[in-house]
Amino acid sequence: MTETDGEALTVHVPLDVGRAYDIRIGRGLLDRAGAGVAALGARAAVIVTDETVAGLYGERMRASLEAAGLRSGLIAVAPGEASKSYATYAAVSDGLLAHKVERNDLVVALGGGVVGDLAGFAAATLRRGVRFVQAPTTLLAQVDSSVGGKTGINSPHGKNLIGAFHQPRLVLADTGTLDTLSEREMRAGYAEVAKYGLIGDADFFAWCEANWAGIFSGGPARDEAVAICCRAKAGVVVRDEREDGERALLNLGHTFGHALERLTGYESERLVHGEGVAIGLALAFRFSARLGLCAGQEAGRVANHLAMVGLPTRLQQVRGGCGGAEAILEAMGQDKKVRDGALTFILARGIGKSFIAPGIDGAEVRAFLDDELRVA
Repeated sequence: MTETDGEALTVHVPLDVGRAYDIRIGRGLLDRAGAGVAALGARAAVIVTDETVAGLYGERMRASLEAAGLRSGLIAVAPGEASKSYATYAAVSDGLLAHKVERNDLVVALGGGVVGDLAGFAAATLRRGVRFVQAPTTLLAQVDSSVGGKTGINSPHGKNLIGAFHQPRLVLADTGTLDTLSEREMRAGYAEVAKYGLIGDADFFAWCEANWAGIFSGGPARDEAVAICCRAKAGVVVRDEREDGERALLNLGHTFGHALERLTGYESERLVHGEGVAIGLALAFRFSARLGLCAGQEAGRVANHLAMVGLPTRLQQVRGGCGGAEAILEAMGQDKKVRDGALTFILARGIGKSFIAPGIDGAEVRAFLDDELRVA
């Protein structure tokens, strides 16, 4: 359900008693964050962020927390996917302990998906679990990674393989923070927006085709898109919190995308998460068309829209290359959806008609990738 209090849209995530929480969406929420955090009953709140976001919003968040009577602190890590590591996780955990964070205090994840995953995992394991608040500052984090309680870090073996389910107590999506994002970061986040239409809402995908420019420019379409995506994800999370079934649909495009991220060493200069997802979405639909599951026109429509927004849709667009079909297939072998050594993909019977496809033949995937890599 989406509500408005005149200042922000609110999406409620109705988990069981004591774990339900609200997602608040709108401009200027960082300056009002202290009241919302203080209402959770903490005496202290320590911000975990990255060095870039700290310079933009760190003091604003601290000022809001302290104005609400909370003792605050701030820990800043290097920006980028490389911070989702064992070493940075240890440094953040030790930093939170140095700030004397207790179980009734709060960790505030201020930043994009990397910060949210990292800070959330530190909160999940610190003192066997302390509460945390998500304050996402990127489009990708606002529409996807800040909601649902997935936290974690990367391993040399693959992305997000070390982690825990740990739900936030509040999500504050200040859509004004998106004004400072680069075009590349906005485009990367938009891949996750489009994903929600492709999974199960063809009307929303059509709305995106008509309104994507408004999302980028910061008009009313931006808040509406964030709310629609959060409402869709909240519904899935409530029905399948720990990804035992339906929640796997949210990984549409990610089996390909995560493999590409691993092959590029998580180097953001070469590929960022949303770009990997965009390529993965296009590949998932082309693979579905190859298998006779959906029309080629549908796959073309998906790729055309992503390309119009400025996102990559081909393997050849990965900066510095991504290796051959065998290397991509090997990287997929560490995907979280692998069961008994067999690949599970999220495929589609059309736009808005995605489904879980277990036991896909690796040889068929390899042949598809070989053909994709031959495309000029």
